[in-house]
Amino acid sequence: MQDIKSENIYQLEKQYRTSLINSLIGYRALNLLGTTSNDGVTNLCIISSVFHLGANPPLIGMVIRPEREHNDTLRNIRSTGQYTLNNVLPEWYMQAHQTSASYPSGFSEFDTCHFKKYYTNGFKAPFVKASNVRIGLELLEMIDMEVNGTTIVIGEIVHILTEDGLIGADGTVDHGKAGTMTVAGLDTYYLPQPVGQLAYAKPGVEPHLLNTNTSFNT
Repeated sequence: MQDIKSENIYQLEKQYRTSLINSLIGYRALNLLGTTSNDGVTNLCIISSVFHLGANPPLIGMVIRPEREHNDTLRNIRSTGQYTLNNVLPEWYMQAHQTSASYPSGFSEFDTCHFKKYYTNGFKAPFVKASNVRIGLELLEMIDMEVNGTTIVIGEIVHILTEDGLIGADGTVDHGKAGTMTVAGLDTYYLPQPVGQLAYAKPGVEPHLLNTNTSFNT
């Protein structure tokens, strides 16, 4: 068994350490984060730090890297208070990955990486037209983390845009049917496979599969 102790972690080569720590927890949610400036310049970046925070109210959190001069994402969210999260599909995951490149401030990754925008109901932030699960959020809180300079962004869901047939009768989004991709580390992409959808856990009741016709049960 390999045992890498804390004092050894800091001695690892930088790129090796970055890949190790980023991939250690396994598969993470993968989204394209869409924003716009007050001047109407759009921005798009791939992000894998999104997490569920609550259903009532419907909240999603995400961690944004330390703000840099050429990074428009946080600046746009602070100024407009709106942003979108869009799932990544296999047909265009390479161009989604390209949005992580350090383009100069003021450049739109929508245009540079060839993504079409989609807008709805006067919502300022652009959605990714090619996605089939899209979320519109309004900023509720930002928490600046002293420990490493990152920022936790908390938003309330105000729009859910999906293609027909992706939300089950019980409200579960079928990401397998959608083709939603995931990521481990910074650059290794995966298509997850559903194993089964289990009934709500209760004391004294054995775990069992739900009798549904969705792709969750194989």
